[in-house]
Amino acid sequence: MDNSLRSKLIKIAKEKYSDDDPSHDFEHILRVLSNAENIAQEENADMDILLPAVLFHDVINYPKCDPRAKYAPDESAELAEEILESVEDYPKGKIPKVIYAIFVCSFNKEIIPTELEAKILQDADGLEATGAISIMRTFSSTGQMKRPFYNLEDPFCKNREPNPKEYALDLFYERLLKIKERCHTKRAKEIAERRTHFLLEFLKEFELELKGE
Repeated sequence: MDNSLRSKLIKIAKEKYSDDDPSHDFEHILRVLSNAENIAQEENADMDILLPAVLFHDVINYPKCDPRAKYAPDESAELAEEILESVEDYPKGKIPKVIYAIFVCSFNKEIIPTELEAKILQDADGLEATGAISIMRTFSSTGQMKRPFYNLEDPFCKNREPNPKEYALDLFYERLLKIKERCHTKRAKEIAERRTHFLLEFLKEFELELKGE
């Protein structure tokens, strides 16, 4: 992708994101882009597809407690198609692969992508859901959702199923600690391994602090 088109798409994307949700703002997009470019270097990905897929994968976003949240990926894919159709110098034949990558990106859909760029987007976005940044994002969303930090009787989900809609820490067990198992690319797996170790250390420290140690 030439620098002119890259800059144009980044500018369009930046204008589409608000700062209402720090866990899904444009800084999140830039971090996913950094992850994606890191992975793409080893995978020989087509940046004409990967770049806009990253930039617009969260262009429609609702709070996690909003019933519309499950439709956000599909609505993002639809809006991305409209945007790319309107960009004169974007190669229109590649739009379907961008839309596919966005459509299958969501963790909750549990779809294993068949296209390389879709796999990289899923990995790059997944890396935002593990490690230090994932902790910051989890508790940012918790403030929006007004949910407790943890279940008082069983904080670490030892004798119950995780329920992240009710408790922030439950998201670790439903999602954050599972990212490394769901990565497709070698580079993403390496990064996720280190970040998962950090999460486990955080949980150890948290348990000690709950005991007053």
